[in-house]
Parts: sequence; structure tokens; C-alpha cells
Amino acid sequence: MQVADIVIVGAGANGLSTAFHLARAKAGKIVVVERRHLGAGATGKSGALVRTNYANEPETRLALESMNYFKHWDDLVGGDCGYQPIGLLFFTRPEHATHLEANIALHRKLGINTHIISPDEALALDPSLSLADVTHVGYEPESGFADPNATIYSFARAAQDTGVELQLNTEVTRILVEGQRVTGVETSNGIIQAPTVVIVAGAWANNLFAPLHIDLGLTPRRAKVVVFRWSYERTPQHLTYLDRINLMWARPIDDNCTLVGVDLEHFFEAREPDTYPEAVEQAYIDVCREQLAKRFPAMRHSTMRGNWACMLMQSPDGHPMIGSLPQYTGLFCMAGDSGTSFKTSPAIGKCLGELITEGQATTVDLTPFRPSRFSEGAPWHDDFDYGNHPITISR
Repeated sequence: MQVADIVIVGAGANGLSTAFHLARAKAGKIVVVERRHLGAGATGKSGALVRTNYANEPETRLALESMNYFKHWDDLVGGDCGYQPIGLLFFTRPEHATHLEANIALHRKLGINTHIISPDEALALDPSLSLADVTHVGYEPESGFADPNATIYSFARAAQDTGVELQLNTEVTRILVEGQRVTGVETSNGIIQAPTVVIVAGAWANNLFAPLHIDLGLTPRRAKVVVFRWSYERTPQHLTYLDRINLMWARPIDDNCTLVGVDLEHFFEAREPDTYPEAVEQAYIDVCREQLAKRFPAMRHSTMRGNWACMLMQSPDGHPMIGSLPQYTGLFCMAGDSGTSFKTSPAIGKCLGELITEGQATTVDLTPFRPSRFSEGAPWHDDFDYGNHPITISR
């Protein structure tokens, strides 16, 4: 039997960020338990967009704090996260222009480098765009993408350097409790006693919640991406894009290809996480090419160069659940992020660390993210959304 002060279940971006920050706070013996390898879940396959454009203040604050990490990664964490600040363009329907203006006004008030530009100004940044359906474009010059695996590897190395123990190829089979208090975890390699357990298990979280009679309404869903080679006609002026009209995101990959995900609901199907196929079906490839060509007409001549799928965990309102679980003292979670928390993982780990060690997150208030909001009858609703169903994701 092993003994620890804190056990973290899951070695993705948020689990490793939490371990890193707890170790920096000298929170005691910290063990990260991962059923497979680093980034084996959604993180390793993430589109890894780094942006600050959210339709609410709490997530925007997490994104802003995290952006500072990505910009100064070697100083704040160590190593290289592969951050590429190539800029981001955000497209939404003309009828949502006032919502875009309200959100960007909030972002600017918080100190984010962002503004609204005209379609002509967007075309100057990328002449291959088709913008007949756009009147206002959001532009974030410092946004872009990172390397998701490099990010978590550097988090892992920095955490280990400060004493964190990683137990890979080790599955947590049960959260141990006595009365209303956590006492540790049972794993495939034995028991680890600990008064604090943090569940950051992605699409596998329900397996640990169910025996505790905790139902957060989480649904594991399969998300997919496709890689297309730039067509002969396409300009190399490639940014990162969020397209709320065509329900698509895209960013460059491998210097001459586009990584794209289309967030149509019928392609974001519920699946069992242990049996999902990692390859993408032809129908989704066809839809990705079709949606991509609507925004970049030259890409209708593009060659498919790869694809993959991963499992995400969706919350009932599409927003993350971050905080303590009131059913058991010492039990915390980061769950149900619906695929959008890679870019906020540095701040999420920092805030969870503050909550665990100090009783309150001070960097960004985690109260809006509390898992109990659904039992309280207070699901999250963005005041200035863009008309998309909450199932829609953006990596």
C-alpha cells in the first residue's frame, strides 16, 4: 500500500497542470495515475488552439491567464510547448454582430489584444478567404495554436522535477471513501491512500463517479479531425480560424496542411470510450472538405492527408465542471469540458491548486464552474452567444 497527500487521476493537460501547480505550492506527496500514457485521451489528439475568444467572462479570464503561460512557457513551466502566435480570425453571422461586439468589448476591457476588423481587412490577412456571408470579423493577433503533446511532456517533466510521481499504465478502478470522506484510490497496481483525490479522467470519468452515486449528466462523445494538403491555388497566408457560420475550426499543421474539425451535432456521437474507432469515416472527411471549401474555395481541390478521432466528455451545458464535489470531503474534479480546455489548462491547474491548498481559487474565481450548479438548477448560459447548440465544440 502506498501513501500520498494528493492523487490526480488522468495525465492529460489539466491533470498534469494541476500536479505541476500543486507541486510548486509544496502541497505534499502528489501522485498522478494514468491508465495508459501521457496524453492518451483527448489531449494528445487535440487541435490545441490557443485563443481568448469566449462568450463569457470566466472562461475568458482562464484563457487570458493561460495565454500568458503559452507566451512565456520556458520561464513559467520550462521547455517548449510549440506555441505559434499566427493570429486568429473569428467569423459569425451578421445577426450576431452585436454579440461579437459585446464580447470583444469585454475582452479588451480585460486587457486582451483583440478587435473587430472588416472583411476587406481579413482578406488582406488571408486572400484565399470567401467572406460574402460576413460583415464583422473578430481578430486576435496573438492567438494561434500549440503542440499538445509537447505541452504535456513539459508539464510532466517540470512536475517530476518538483517531486511528483507519475504512475503510467495504471488504471484507477475505484475511489475509496469512508463515510463522507475520500481515503484514496484503488488501482490495477494496488491501493494509494490519500485524503485528496482529483478526478481529471476525461471521457472515462463516469466509471469513477457512478460507484459513488455521483451523476453529473456527463456524456462521452467521439470527436474527429481531418488533415488536408493545401491545394495548388491556396495562399500560404494561413492563420487559425473559428467559423461559427460553417461550424468549423481550422489551423495549419506540418507547414503545408490544414487541420480541420467540423462541429455538426450528428458527427459528435455518444460512444463508449473503451471501444471507439480512432480512424474517421469517409462521410466525415467529405463534410470537412465541403465545409472547408465554403470558407476557402481553393481547398475544394485539397488532398486528404490524415485523420483521427478522440473521446471527449460533454457536460449538460457544454461548459467545464471544475471544483469540489460536495458529496465527499477531499474529492475534486475537472470534467465535462466538451473539448475546449486545452487552451485553458495552465490556468485551470493553477486555480485547482489554489482551491485545494487555500480553499479558494484567487487567480480566477471557479464558482461559475462548480459541479453543483446543475443540482442547484443553475446551468450555464452565455448572455452573448452565437446561436450554437451547447454540444458544439471548438478545440
